Amino acid sequence: MRSALPKVLHPVGGAPMLAHVLRTAQALSPERVVVVTPPDAPEVGEAARRLRPDAVDVPQRDRLGTAHAAQQAREALAGFEGDVLVLYGDTPLVRPESLAAMSAARAEGASVVVLGFQAEDPAPYGRLIVEGGELTAIVEAREATSEQRAIRFCNSGVMCVEAARMWTWLDRVSDDNAKGEFYLTDLVAIARADGARAAAVECPEAETLGVNSRIDLAAAEAAFQARMRRAAMEQGATLAAPETVFFAFDTELAADVSIGPNVVFGPGVRVETGVEIRAFCHLEGCTVASGAVVGPFARLRPGARIGAQAHVGNFVEVKNATLGEGAKANHLTYIGDAEIGARANIGAGTITCNYDGFLKHRTTIGAGAFIGSNTALVAPVSVGDGASVGAGSVVVEDVPADALAVARGRQEVRPGAAARLRERLAAEKAEKAARKG
Repeated sequence: MRSALPKVLHPVGGAPMLAHVLRTAQALSPERVVVVTPPDAPEVGEAARRLRPDAVDVPQRDRLGTAHAAQQAREALAGFEGDVLVLYGDTPLVRPESLAAMSAARAEGASVVVLGFQAEDPAPYGRLIVEGGELTAIVEAREATSEQRAIRFCNSGVMCVEAARMWTWLDRVSDDNAKGEFYLTDLVAIARADGARAAAVECPEAETLGVNSRIDLAAAEAAFQARMRRAAMEQGATLAAPETVFFAFDTELAADVSIGPNVVFGPGVRVETGVEIRAFCHLEGCTVASGAVVGPFARLRPGARIGAQAHVGNFVEVKNATLGEGAKANHLTYIGDAEIGARANIGAGTITCNYDGFLKHRTTIGAGAFIGSNTALVAPVSVGDGASVGAGSVVVEDVPADALAVARGRQEVRPGAAARLRERLAAEKAEKAARKG
């Protein structure tokens, strides 16, 4: 990856790859979770515990292959007698349904279950040899015969193993191979030699995409986005230009949501039914209630809560603030650390001045209030229900309900002064030109 950040912490869909793997595993309600980590990357274990507090991380001090990595979990899984699923932190797209199918195959009597896929280009992968419905062998690409190389059913590396015999089988894995490593795939042959059954479960190739470079990371992001776009449309959302909409891992869209082109969802967004999000919006850590309209070119930052039927228009930014039902902020406005009442109207160019250089302060605007264009509300300050603030005001004191506040310098008009000013400036310009000549 050519990065100071450990590979499995690089993000896909706004979350580390490791988070995707743990979320997928969580769908099966595992009794224990063990994360095998590099000894020089404690942040991997820390990230795992943030995502699942009871996760145990164990370092693999010598990187001697996949079977050796699995062996590091022996102590953490002592006494466990269920199924052990071996997943990979750099393979973030495996679905819970595939893991459930593997678990079902274990329940049907297979002691080792391998997740496989039909490869478009099988050349680099180990082949899964299936005979009579059973997995009989995994053959590495370099060791395959010409007949075996024609097989497109390939090994993903993901495995489900009977815990009671897993450690005995791992102890018998040899490093007598070209790389001098201990391969987890050897469990198939070892288990079958003991009379145990092995099986293979098939999933789409896109699920098994592993990430070993920035190029792979981009491919994983593209596959993730394609999956999310399809799911959104299948669940009733309209995407005007699907290929330009980007989702986070936890984006929630209700039915009858309409999404325009070039919309980006960061983590933590929930959008209710009937919402329209117009082109070029960015949303993160926010909720948008039913029937609201957002954008175009709007930004909803963490803590934004947009009420039902509210309008957030072009070049409006909302942060840690609530817009009540039917409230409107249609253009060129910043609303931060604020509470905007139902049906309030916020004029163009309005700013809630929420930061004094040391602390953040809140602004409260009541129901049905009207804030004129180009108003600065210096928090902490409140504007009561039904109150109006004149355009161009700088509001530093609370405005009572139904009051009218105008806080700007008095306009002065001097008849003829503009003409006299032009004449004087023209004369000065002519005089300077004459001196230069």
